[in-house]
Amino acid sequence: MAHRFHPTLLREYDMRGVVGETLGEADAYAVGRGFGTLVRRSGGSRVAVGMDGRLTSPMLEKAVVRGLRESGADAVRIGIGPTPMLYYAEAVLNVDGGIQVTGSHNPADHNGFKLVFQHRAFFGEDIQRLAGMAAAGDWTNGSGGQDRVAIMDRYAARLAEGFDGAAWRIGWDAGNGAAGPVVEKLVKLLPGEHHMLFTQIDGHFPHHHPDPTVEANLEELKRLVVSNKLDFGVAFDGDGDRIGVVDGKGRVIWGDQLLGIFAELVLQTYAGATIVADVKASQALFDRIAALGGKPCMWKTGHSLIKSKMKEIGAPLGGEMTGHIVFADDYYGFDDGLYAAVRLIRGLTRLGRSVTALRDAMPALANTPEIRFPVDHSRKFAVIEEVRARLHAVGAVVDETDGLRVTEPAGWWLLRASNTQDALVVRAEATDSESLAGLMAAVDSHLADSGVIRA
Repeated sequence: MAHRFHPTLLREYDMRGVVGETLGEADAYAVGRGFGTLVRRSGGSRVAVGMDGRLTSPMLEKAVVRGLRESGADAVRIGIGPTPMLYYAEAVLNVDGGIQVTGSHNPADHNGFKLVFQHRAFFGEDIQRLAGMAAAGDWTNGSGGQDRVAIMDRYAARLAEGFDGAAWRIGWDAGNGAAGPVVEKLVKLLPGEHHMLFTQIDGHFPHHHPDPTVEANLEELKRLVVSNKLDFGVAFDGDGDRIGVVDGKGRVIWGDQLLGIFAELVLQTYAGATIVADVKASQALFDRIAALGGKPCMWKTGHSLIKSKMKEIGAPLGGEMTGHIVFADDYYGFDDGLYAAVRLIRGLTRLGRSVTALRDAMPALANTPEIRFPVDHSRKFAVIEEVRARLHAVGAVVDETDGLRVTEPAGWWLLRASNTQDALVVRAEATDSESLAGLMAAVDSHLADSGVIRA
């Protein structure tokens, strides 16, 4: 038996699609069957399986388990929880890999899979290999077993292990995503005053979409923090591997700004260490890391790519503007929004400063959010190549780590092709709003020369 995945399901960092259109039960079965085959051929036998709270996750999880077992692998089912709980299970249980059924922060009708194999991210060529095996029907056969492991209490206890923070007044917004039940357990293990929003898992996401990189999704948390005069608030995406933060005034602390706070703390212990951040991060972050005596490393966007680079160079800390924060100092080297929240509480105590004071001290820069606009798959990479050629022709200063990051006297702009959507991504940063408008005009001019109008 062979199976062909819809090509849009095969993303660079993981696998995601629209249930009923590009993703279905047969795909989940093929993921389990192929992954189980890889595990068995590597000498392993057991795979942890988790799922988020989306309405279609139980159906897909069941199919993944069936595929694993028919490959001859044993499934260790940990139930509903955030993706980092699956990563934790893969790290501490006697298993050889893990599969999380999750649509991450995507719309409610989406779903997919995040995978980890032998304690490393499974992405890029790994996913293509899985697809090739499915197309060829190159699967092992067997009759594996299954068992269920309740690991949420153990995971929550690990998040709070070694806690040395003070008692802060904090708002928590789980967005009806998979992090909710863990938040409820975690706050009972921490000192302070805790106000919780939307911790009940609901795949309809009735209050707001669980994506803390969109400021509109943080409005309820902002109101909670400001009206109750809390010290700060934290929010999580649908599967809990990303964090969003607002200060006591309701101002957003973006992922790259948060990474700057953590860099100061980590470099106190690991002097001169390399800190990894993605190409969308503010120049202020890279400058801050250098000023603290660290070595900034600009790397490709994508949670799997950041984790892989960190492991390659032995970096104790890394992350993305989108709120994926990865600690590999005294944690496991995977992105965990809940652990990042705990480290923030501990870090504020160590620094003796509030989130609001830290936000006040950050440089005032004019920047855009991550701007995505649709471009057909057949054109998105070609547009990048066309713009690259024009930039090189005029001698522009271009970093090509991931797309085109162009440095100009007033700031920088980035143009890259999305690895998860048929879209191009733009971000720009300047010293003031007038200069920012000039940078965006330059971007739009390049796009127009390639026949693209930014919507």
